[in-house]
Parts: sequence; structure tokens; C-alpha cells
Amino acid sequence: MSPHAPKPETLTGARPAFVRQAIDRGEALPGTGGFAGAVDGRLVRDVLGRYPLFFEGERWSHDPTELDAPERLPAGCVREGDELRRVWTLPDPEPVPLSQGVRALESALEATLAGTDRSGLAVAFSGGIDSALLAATLEVPLFTVGFPESHDVEAARSAAALLGTEVHVVELDHAMLERAVSAVAAATGRTNAMDVQIALSLYLLAAHCRERGFERLALGQGADELFGGYEKVARAPEDPRVESTTVREARRELVETLPDQLERDWLAVRAGGVDPVTPFIHDRVVRVALSLPGDALVVDGRRKHAFRLAARRWLPDALANRDKKALQYGTLVARELDRLARQHGFKRRMGDHVQRYVEHRLDETRS
Repeated sequence: MSPHAPKPETLTGARPAFVRQAIDRGEALPGTGGFAGAVDGRLVRDVLGRYPLFFEGERWSHDPTELDAPERLPAGCVREGDELRRVWTLPDPEPVPLSQGVRALESALEATLAGTDRSGLAVAFSGGIDSALLAATLEVPLFTVGFPESHDVEAARSAAALLGTEVHVVELDHAMLERAVSAVAAATGRTNAMDVQIALSLYLLAAHCRERGFERLALGQGADELFGGYEKVARAPEDPRVESTTVREARRELVETLPDQLERDWLAVRAGGVDPVTPFIHDRVVRVALSLPGDALVVDGRRKHAFRLAARRWLPDALANRDKKALQYGTLVARELDRLARQHGFKRRMGDHVQRYVEHRLDETRS
């Protein structure tokens, strides 16, 4: 094990006394931005898995590469000795009226964003509503990443103009992708196309920010899952990609995927050399989001309705109403990674050709 792996009794994200109380009460959202680590000889990880945690015997680390044969501690669980038990599950509160929910959301966002430490901080800025809200409230430098003429680069520039500020653009090329592929796959432990496409953008942006002297990167993670930002949620129950019969249930289905996504993003950003900061998944925001009714999530096909209403407190309508593309498509990383794979002989007819290319690059690096 690396000498840099955490000491046996350390905890990230919260005070030990706070976590002991959360365990005793079974309180899933006790008022933190997430936590993971060791408390009283027990390994703990919060209900949304906002920090990854891996173990091997009695040793553990946030970084799986620090261990020889890492096992993942599931979100919401406590491990004591060889016993693993689920302590926390997401609450399922009764929905509140829309107007009440919007007011509560405004207050939760205001408190969380006002309490965000700005030291050494930059914002990952795509020009969509999530990152625009971070930009408008945190007032720290903005960075975007993408291939020239990609949607995210153009959207970020236009959004920065609406906010009266500037955005620093990290323009990507094939050489940058090719150099980063194996590092991202090794850091995240993933080689499938979608995970690598998303992680590449975050890794390259984080690495650039680190080179510019920043230590932390604010991300809009969680807003789409919590507030109904996905088309498949808006189309429930007709969309076959969700099993739920209502928009509200489909939203919960997506929220329960967050631990897996947050682990990937955290590891990619940390591999780039900075710490991720994720205000929208603070407990107080999550608690309010889960209490929103279905018509606060989607109205007439319009997604993230309550979030947009709350964001108007800080954003002009032109930004509060903006849609965005998924990161891997908005940056054109998905398209260009596909092109790279084919240029190296991994044709689409092979099946999973991008994953095969990523695994090839990883093998080359290891050998």
C-alpha cells in the first residue's frame, strides 16, 4: 500500500461526532456535503457516495490505485470488521406545493453557495444553467473545455457575456485526448466509452486549472438528477430507459445512480490535480429537491422547472431558461474519441470499438 493512503482513523467531509450521531439516528441527510472514511474503527460512506471509498482488509483509501485489490464500500454503508451493513437510505418525503418548494430551494441554494469556500477555486463552466448559477454566485474564474467550435465552448462564451465576465477556454485536440486516455482509465478503473468520454473532459479541465494555480474546481454535478433534467425522466413512464411510472419516481431512480457517477467524476478531477466542489449535492439542497412535486420537475415537457424558477433570483431569464448538452457531446469529446479509435484501427463493426481502443492504450501504458 502507498504511504500516502489515509491513516486508519481519518474522515473526509465531516466531523466524527457528526457522523456518529448520523449513524445512531439513521439520519441520511444530516447537513453535510458528504463524508467517507473511518470513525471508531468503522468505515463509513454517506448515502450519495459523494466521496469514494475503497478497502482491502483493514486498509482503505479514497483512491483505488492506492490498494492492490480494492473493494468498493457502497454508498450509505458502514463496515465494521468483516460486517457490511446499510445504515442510510434516501428519504422519500411527501411532496410540498410548488411555491413552497421554490422558496425552500432558493434558501437552500443561497445558504450553500454563500458558505462555499472560494479560496483557490475555479468554476467548470459550460454555459448551461447549472454552471451559470455557480458563476453568478461564486464570482471566481471560469474555465470551459471543448474542441474548437463545440457547443460548450460557444455556449460558455455567450453565457459569460450575459454575466458580464470572461471565460478561459481550454481548446482540445487529438493529441491531448490520446495522452489522457490511459491516465483517465487508470484513475477511474473504467474503460467503457461513456465513462471515459465524461471523465476525459473533467480530467483535462482539472489539469489545466491546476497548471494555472487553482486547487479546487466547482462543478454542477447532481442538478440534472435532483431536479428532473433528463429527457427520460420528463417522458416517464413512456420512456423505456426508466422503470418508474411517474416523473417523481423516475427522478428518484436517477438520483440513486449518483454514487456511481460521483465516484467517476471525483477520481477524474483528483487525477487532474484539484479537488472537486459540488454545492448542488449538499444535504440541504438534496433534502429540498426530494420534497419537490412532479410539476416542480417537469412542466409541459420543460425540465428542471423549480430549479429554473429559483435560479432567476441570480440569473437573467436567458440563462435560467437555457438547455444544455451532455458533457461528452457538448465538448465533442465523444465524437473525437470515436474518431481516434477508428484511426487506430478499432472500427465500429468490431463492437465496443471505443472501449477496445481505451483498453489498448491502457495496456500500452502498463507495458
